[in-house]
Amino acid sequence: MNIFDRIMDLTPVQRDILTALINIHRVEGRAVKGEEIAELIDRNPGTIRNQMQSLKALNLVEGVPGPKGGYRSTGAAYEALNIEATGDVVTVPVIRNGVMMEGTTASEIIFNKVMHSQQCEGVVRIIGNIRAFNVGDSIEVGPTPVNKLYIRGSVTGRDDTMSRLIFHIEEMISVPKLAVKAIARRAVRIPANASLQEVSRILVHNGVSEGLVDDSSPGLVNLADITRAVADGRTNQEAREIMTRGFLTIDSEELIYEAIKMLGRTGVSQLVVSENGALLGIVTAADLVKTFTPA
Repeated sequence: MNIFDRIMDLTPVQRDILTALINIHRVEGRAVKGEEIAELIDRNPGTIRNQMQSLKALNLVEGVPGPKGGYRSTGAAYEALNIEATGDVVTVPVIRNGVMMEGTTASEIIFNKVMHSQQCEGVVRIIGNIRAFNVGDSIEVGPTPVNKLYIRGSVTGRDDTMSRLIFHIEEMISVPKLAVKAIARRAVRIPANASLQEVSRILVHNGVSEGLVDDSSPGLVNLADITRAVADGRTNQEAREIMTRGFLTIDSEELIYEAIKMLGRTGVSQLVVSENGALLGIVTAADLVKTFTPA
């Protein structure tokens, strides 16, 4: 059976299973349990096991025996999904009512016929918990990996069997080809020994939610960190004691599309922008969304 026959034989559920299998394996670097795939795509584990037998017969999946065993995809699976075996995890961020849906990605977007110049409907296949979406929810999908499209709309229907959302498209734009440095905000600097009250004052005065702590090993502190410390009764701590040291950075010359991918893949709310090794600025999800909004 050639690769074209495999593609034609794949059902939507099998495509979702293969995509989830490849994504988990790329992140974890190990064999993947059927139960993990079932949880990710919101399917019954028995359904996954049955489908895996079919995928094995198509030589798209192979079993890995032993306590740490499970499944892994073959090279043919990457070809069947038109995915580069050495590429990034296939993730298209999905936002519901303004909140990023963790563990959820859009695997396919189909545009229905346009009845009027300002009306367009679409269907998006969801890998994740399709039942988390309801009619009337606002939805944002993208950017897509090939044409960098970002779509905003509202859910008008849901097909649980096929894991599809029907939505009315309100706005569809292409991600601008700008470097991160074009939208990054210069980072607010906070002394390592600043009290929580002083940290709060600095952030509020500058109208930001986060700042860089100047220490021998720099850190990132935000209003949420302060709130947690106060709630725990740790009001006498200093900035260096509540800051996060393991923050993510992105080079200032990277395109904003790469920043969007990092936020969607990791679930963090901001990235620290570096230039020639120096930490200069911060870019948040809100900063990125503003680049899609016409002035």
